[in-house]
Amino acid sequence: MNLVGILLAAGKGERFDPSARRLKLLESCLDSTQERAQPIAALAARALRAVTTEVIAVVRTEASANQEQLRAVLIEEGCTLLPCEAAKEGMGASIACAIRASAHAQGWIIALADMPQVQQATIAAVRNAIVGGAASAAPFYRGQRGHPVGFGAVCGAELAQLRGDTGAREVLRRHPPMRIDVDDPGVLCDIDEPADLAQARARPGDGIS
Repeated sequence: MNLVGILLAAGKGERFDPSARRLKLLESCLDSTQERAQPIAALAARALRAVTTEVIAVVRTEASANQEQLRAVLIEEGCTLLPCEAAKEGMGASIACAIRASAHAQGWIIALADMPQVQQATIAAVRNAIVGGAASAAPFYRGQRGHPVGFGAVCGAELAQLRGDTGAREVLRRHPPMRIDVDDPGVLCDIDEPADLAQARARPGDGIS
């Protein structure tokens, strides 16, 4: 089954650094195996790439040293870059951009580039649910839904129409996700602020809410 990974890497990261001098996706962090530290975006891309046929990384169109470095990291991890002007509108617009660019797919796994500690086994479980016929699927850790989220082809048209920063909440409301219980706190570990990164570095895999 042609299942495409979508990596959302176009956020400005203003909560991490309002000055925009530091790009959080280039900060180093330990992956779920706790073996070595690498850029956050590289870890997220690698885990997604390992279990999907291809990964489309949605990036910003602006030119800057940080963005050029991010693109290089993502290319090195085997991602196809998708510069998206509409991404500045928010997550929903980024998702729609990627869905339209991968209309050939039979399903998608949508992951966030600032979540470096999701285990490959978790992503594989989401993939297997979609391959098995689920309209959507998501991992749950201790009762809380996390990322990434998978979608079957039945959701494609709705995802392609998303706008703004609301993400895919309405699509998930109409197509409730198959619940996949996992022992993986990384599904809740997104790096939004410097304190989140410090916590992830100090206690890898504990999860951040």
